[in-house]
Amino acid sequence: MHELADLLLTHLKAIWRYRWYAVVSAWLIASGGWTVIYLIPDRYQAWARVYVDTQSMLRPLLSGLAVQPNVDQMVSMMSRTLVSRANVEKVIRMTDLDVGLETPDDREKLVAHLSRELYVRSAGPGKLNTNLYTIAYSDRNPDLAKRIVQSLLTIFMEGPTGDKRMDSDSARDFIDEQLKGYGEKLVAAEHAVTEFKRRHQGLMPGEGRGYYARLSDARIALRQATLALREAENSRDAIKRQLAGDKIGAYSELDARIRALEQKLDGLRLIYTEQHPDIVAIVRIIAQLKEQKAAEDKMEKPPSAARQGPVYQQLTVALASAEANVAAMRARVTEYDFRYNELQAVADALPQIEAEHAQLTRDYEVIKSRYDKLLERRESAQISGDVEASNAVMGFRVIDPPRVPQTPSAPNRPRLMSLVLLAAVGGGLGIAFLLSQLRPTFGDERRLKEVSGMQVLGTIAMEWTDEQSRRRTRGLFAFVLSFLSLISAYAAIMASLMMTVSRV
Repeated sequence: MHELADLLLTHLKAIWRYRWYAVVSAWLIASGGWTVIYLIPDRYQAWARVYVDTQSMLRPLLSGLAVQPNVDQMVSMMSRTLVSRANVEKVIRMTDLDVGLETPDDREKLVAHLSRELYVRSAGPGKLNTNLYTIAYSDRNPDLAKRIVQSLLTIFMEGPTGDKRMDSDSARDFIDEQLKGYGEKLVAAEHAVTEFKRRHQGLMPGEGRGYYARLSDARIALRQATLALREAENSRDAIKRQLAGDKIGAYSELDARIRALEQKLDGLRLIYTEQHPDIVAIVRIIAQLKEQKAAEDKMEKPPSAARQGPVYQQLTVALASAEANVAAMRARVTEYDFRYNELQAVADALPQIEAEHAQLTRDYEVIKSRYDKLLERRESAQISGDVEASNAVMGFRVIDPPRVPQTPSAPNRPRLMSLVLLAAVGGGLGIAFLLSQLRPTFGDERRLKEVSGMQVLGTIAMEWTDEQSRRRTRGLFAFVLSFLSLISAYAAIMASLMMTVSRV
């Protein structure tokens, strides 16, 4: 520590030898620096503050009806990209700065200059007013600075709305294109289903029960027609037997009962088996009646002339009527049989028809569901676009309109003047120290001994005359006066600056 103090004292003695160089250098540096700072043109900073309200009461009301944009993220992105080339060029056009531009290089320089000077700052995370933004710009012309800030503030307030409107229009255009495509698909699917129903009318899944009912009705009608044909044939055969036999007179009430029981027996055989009690009883009765008729036939014989009597003629007419009835019944049986076979053949195709109908219906339902959802989304996009156009979900409040203080924001002359004074003093000391190192001297015998490595035998003191002492005193006084004058000049400059600021 003692050696360090000795070294510092040695350097101070060396600097003191070149004190006048230090004073002159300090004056030159201070004078030049103060002159340069004084000549720097004043710059005025225009600024404005705007608050973005993203907590609109309309947002919860529109939940589920319209698309809710991330307003905070959108405003944050807009604030970060506000000073972009496109926006800077808008500012140039809005403030007529492009009137005096002659070459593309001039425009590029102006854009670069504005991009450097313009800035947008937020209160930042962790602070109360996160959505409070400050827009500022500095320029020599205070009116121009104010107009530029006003233009940038307008772009900031209109930018999100314009971007959101463009996004909404793009979304609606895309949805309209999709709706057009799905509308064509829906119409095609409807035509396919309609044509399928027309081609398979009566065989659709919803009509399947009716089809099987018709098939059952056709089966019953065929059986009934077959039974009626058999009855007609039996009646005709009975008449033929009566006409062909020799016992016309024996046609009595027994024949009628037998014929009626045989017709009834034929009907029951279509439904029941031979072991059914009704069938067994009728067969027994018919057998008894036939035995009774056979016994009567042995007892009497009709005259052969009866063949030409009125009974024979009546039987001939009845036979012709019976033949016509049999022919009609056969035609009816043939028609019912054709209908039944036709329905039976179509029954095998019903599962395939139902499968094709299910596929067509499924495709139609899917397309219709997508179409309905697109319609709902388009209405939602329309509402969202209307809300965004009205700026209802986000509000801008200008807290401080663009303004320019009367005092310039730059340069900070008092601060710069002080820095120049410190630089001048430091520069003077530095020059004196540099000269002391270029022309070194020994201030005491210890330093001489360390450098030379030889023993110092003694020292000779300098004896000053009175004239030399007076000259040294005047020189010291002049040095102090020079340094104080430098400080006084600094004080005068600072006072002048303060007076200028107070007058403003």
